Amino acid sequence: MSLRVGIDIGSTTVKVVVLDEQNKLLFRSYERHFSKTRERALETLNSIRDMLSGQDIKVTITGSAGLGVATAAGIDFVQEVYATAAAVNTYIPDTDAVIELGGEDAKIIFFGGALEERMNGSCAGGTGAFIDQMATLMNVTVSELDELSLKHEKIYPIASRCGVFAKSDIQPILNQGGRKEDVAASIFQAVVDQTVAGLTQGRELKGKIVFLGGPLHFLMGLRQRFVETLKLDGDHAVFPEDGDCFAAMGAALCATDYAPAPFETVMKKLEDSANTATVVDTMPPLFASREEYAAFLERHNSAGGPDILPINGYNGDAYLGIDAGSTTTKIVLITAGGDLLYQYYHSNQGNPVAIVLEQLKEIYRQCENRIVIKGAAVTGYGEDLIKNAFNCDLGLVETMAHYKAAAFFDPDVDFIIDIGGQDMKCFKIRNGAVDSIMLNEACSSGCGSFIETFAKALGYEIEDFAKLGLFTQKPVNLGSRCTVFMNSSVKQAQKDGASVEDISAGLSISIVKNAIYKVIRAASADDLGKHIVVQGGTFYNDAVLRAFEQEIGREVTRPDISGSMGAFGAALAARDLHLEKSALLSREALDNFAHTAKPATCGLCTNHCSLTVNSFDGGRRFVSGNRCSRPLGEEPHRLPDLMRYKYQVLRTLQGRGQGDGSRGKIGIPFGLNMYENLPFWFELFTKLNFEVVLSPESSRKVYLKGQRTIPSDTVCYPAKLLHGHAEALVEEEVDAIFYPCMPYNFDEGAGDNNYNCPVVAYYPELLAANVPELKQVRYLYPYFGLHRPKDMERKAGEWFFNEFQIPKRETAAAVKSAYIAYNAYKNDLRNIARTYIDNARAEGRPILVVAGRPYHMDPEINHGINDLITSYGFVLVTEDAVAYLEDKAPRHVLNQWTYHARMYNAARYVCTQPDMELIQLVSFGCGIDAITGDEMRSILEGGGKLYTQLKIDDISNLGAVKIRIRSLMAAIEARKEH
Repeated sequence: MSLRVGIDIGSTTVKVVVLDEQNKLLFRSYERHFSKTRERALETLNSIRDMLSGQDIKVTITGSAGLGVATAAGIDFVQEVYATAAAVNTYIPDTDAVIELGGEDAKIIFFGGALEERMNGSCAGGTGAFIDQMATLMNVTVSELDELSLKHEKIYPIASRCGVFAKSDIQPILNQGGRKEDVAASIFQAVVDQTVAGLTQGRELKGKIVFLGGPLHFLMGLRQRFVETLKLDGDHAVFPEDGDCFAAMGAALCATDYAPAPFETVMKKLEDSANTATVVDTMPPLFASREEYAAFLERHNSAGGPDILPINGYNGDAYLGIDAGSTTTKIVLITAGGDLLYQYYHSNQGNPVAIVLEQLKEIYRQCENRIVIKGAAVTGYGEDLIKNAFNCDLGLVETMAHYKAAAFFDPDVDFIIDIGGQDMKCFKIRNGAVDSIMLNEACSSGCGSFIETFAKALGYEIEDFAKLGLFTQKPVNLGSRCTVFMNSSVKQAQKDGASVEDISAGLSISIVKNAIYKVIRAASADDLGKHIVVQGGTFYNDAVLRAFEQEIGREVTRPDISGSMGAFGAALAARDLHLEKSALLSREALDNFAHTAKPATCGLCTNHCSLTVNSFDGGRRFVSGNRCSRPLGEEPHRLPDLMRYKYQVLRTLQGRGQGDGSRGKIGIPFGLNMYENLPFWFELFTKLNFEVVLSPESSRKVYLKGQRTIPSDTVCYPAKLLHGHAEALVEEEVDAIFYPCMPYNFDEGAGDNNYNCPVVAYYPELLAANVPELKQVRYLYPYFGLHRPKDMERKAGEWFFNEFQIPKRETAAAVKSAYIAYNAYKNDLRNIARTYIDNARAEGRPILVVAGRPYHMDPEINHGINDLITSYGFVLVTEDAVAYLEDKAPRHVLNQWTYHARMYNAARYVCTQPDMELIQLVSFGCGIDAITGDEMRSILEGGGKLYTQLKIDDISNLGAVKIRIRSLMAAIEARKEH
């Protein structure tokens, strides 16, 4: 019998195995292919020529990138799930499920009965590529990341559905002094959560589970997280010795059914199948000639800006600006006239304090006794930490720092776009104030780290990679998509014969398109402005700058310190303080400087903030990660907050009310539209002598309780939470759980119709189908419509009679009473809001209307945003407390949802009140809010107000939220001054 060869060509690696007649492994190899798939496979086969030469062999190819090679070479192909199943059935026959993680794919295969397979679709969050990205971010190798994770003490919640989100969760933890060991373990935990939540889709993982693929083969920390999360013992968690090559072994087993061929013939087929270049979608070149490039450089280099003075020849006062960014630290020292004495720009390697310490010592050394630092200001992600560590005089929000710097270069600036490592900020300037702010909400595919990731994957340094594309005549059109999709676009372009130069240019153009059409959402260049200043390290890349000018059809200003504009703006702000003496730590204090950081979890309320306690020399402390002042030993200074008030009122609506509870206990899940309708149902059930049992307050624990039964990874977080609420009520042993389907909401007469969104309307049915525990209890999910009181009386009468044999008359009286209770609750909210507003005006405080959906008041969903808002001095009221003050008005969109109609009317009302602003809360993944956002923006900007949107999901990092709220405050201040 011939030897069998299996070749598994994955998204990042090539695995080759040779099996003998007894299925014994004679050879195995696992190598990265850097997109050169066929060449890598040939190299490996050449290395075993001695073993196979002159023999007839049977060969099969498998893997996510194997089909193209197999087709071109005329070699048999087997689908990877079948290959994996063949290997598992042969070597570990009693397996119940397989979890396999690859470079860019993750899959779960369920055995037992029919073979069922679940695979990640459009996102490579939670795969090997994701782990690679995270290791790069933390400036360690993947094996070092693994070693770190084994020494963890605590786990932070991190999003893994996208490398970009994960970065925005990890960065603040590192910048605020979190331990690398804890972050490493948290990254692996995120992969586990993504795999379990994203792929099981409601099916339970149990029995004997085999773990396959490179990441699970090499990373002990990842194995540990899987075993602990799934609560597996040694008999039920199997990590085969050759788990990284299992699919290749399966391919070799499948080769049994195919005809043998001489080894030399197989090699010739592979060699002759050189990638045939196919047509690639291309775009016009960035520069038609080198002369055109020279003219472009000449124009940008003559833009002017601060002079660079030699620090050793200067005597006098100086001002320090620090920008502790998400991935880099920038420091400048300027004279009173704005000339540069010192400049520093470097990756912060996850430890900004150490870098600032080293640089301050260097600055003091160079200043000697000739230069006196009269002021120091800090901005950026790490602002609070650096300000507290080194006693800086001022911390300012980064939007203001960037505006100050841009106005230094172009006093008429009306639009600033800053593309950093993983964040993108765009702001319009109107009347000398930042007017509207756009941040990349959730995706950094148009940012600097995006190009860097690709440069590294293709084996280049970022500087060299960026220059490659300047003169290519055929940039590839890669679209403007997420990093992971782009990975497959790049791979496809390579297979189609595009050169690295074409890809480099294509990526630069794609970044720009992403910024203009996804973040700014501009319809034309005029939407941006006439005087555009571009900044951020990404614009040092001439290809990106050229693509930006080409796309908008006008010339822009790129300051020669474009990467250090935040620090430069901070230094100008320090100068404008006009201090006699700076509080910055002195040269002597820096010699005794010490810093340690310890993780802690605050247990003082349901937020359970993950704190980092930073201790400095001399007993100084700084606690980060908190959303109120309680962990600091102070009681929070709470300003009026209607969100908190509503939540507290609703949580009291449980128990027997005015009834006697004689008809039993009814469990109500406290989520989604129950935040709107609970006063109605509580009154109805207690009037009918039921005792109402609410599910517990939402928490991460409640979410994890129901996580495995969530069938869709893309539904909003408020809906995902309900699975845990349902399971918690089953544990309460209530007599029945009541959660009605409600396509319609109350009709408030403010819209074209009064629907609930599809998720809210029909989620009770989804729970019935997906939460197995609900089969153990009486689960009632009838259809009701509260918008027609008369129909409701009739329908409720029939339903309660059929289910509980309650006389229809008694139910009709209870329904009437329930409507009265609901209206009383609404009127109470409006009266309380009126009191809050009157008091705020008497005390001269700004009022912020937070517009969202009723369930956004849940602390686990809003992550304490309301506490953050009131801590900045705002009085908070919600949209339903002011929306009734406006009548129905025509809108540009179909206005058929009750919650939306409220938001539109609240926005219209805010436009009539000089001391009010509005913030819109949007759940990540909410399809309908994609429409409301644009409509809210047009109402508010049309009324001369600022539009601020906060996207919230299951991750509680409030970094971007703080930037937006503080920018809103700075804009309000600037408007007062003008």
